[in-house]
Amino acid sequence: MDAAMQRAIASKGGRAAHAQGVAHEFNSAEAREAGRKGGVAVSRNRQHMAEIGKKGGEAAHRKRQKDNTNSSV
Repeated sequence: MDAAMQRAIASKGGRAAHAQGVAHEFNSAEAREAGRKGGVAVSRNRQHMAEIGKKGGEAAHRKRQKDNTNSSV
C-alpha cells in the first residue's frame, strides 16, 4: 500500500471517530505534558542538542555581523 492510500484511509478513520464523538482531543494541559515529554526525550541525545546549540550560535553570529554592517552605513 502506498503512502497516499494509507493517509486517505487514516483520514477517513479520523473523520468517522470525530463524527461518532469518540475521538480524543488534547486539552492544553495534555498537550503541554506531551510536549514536555518530547523535549525530555530529545534532550537526552547530547550530540543532537550540541548541534542545535551550534546552529543557534552561528545564526546569532551572522545576525550580529549583518546588523553591524547595516548600522555603519
